[in-house]
Amino acid sequence: MEIENFLSKEIIGAALKVHKALGPGLLESAYKECLYYELLKSGLYVEKEKSLPLVYEEVKLNCGYRLDLFVEGKVIIETKSVEEISDVHFAQVLTYLKLTKCKLGLLMNFNVVLLKDGIRRIINS
Repeated sequence: MEIENFLSKEIIGAALKVHKALGPGLLESAYKECLYYELLKSGLYVEKEKSLPLVYEEVKLNCGYRLDLFVEGKVIIETKSVEEISDVHFAQVLTYLKLTKCKLGLLMNFNVVLLKDGIRRIINS
């Protein structure tokens, strides 16, 4: 979990930079693109809109799951720009963690005055 913790600090730092520049109120896609750019600029390997198949009875099914950002194959970032984070958003990240067997997901809602209030770390044990 040491690598994931290091990555999460880098990711949150980049997200704070994006939020400071843009503020709340934009579309999710704007924050995702800017965060993607910042993470790439910092030298991290980032996959955007990574397709995530569901394996059911040994068959890979393409159900349309897509990870917003996948950093270094270790941390999933789900970006939101909503009034408030709901249980379904939390469940979405948990599902992605289970399907990828990753340990850490960051659920980030950019539609807040202070970004620290919009970040939830989700750990898959």
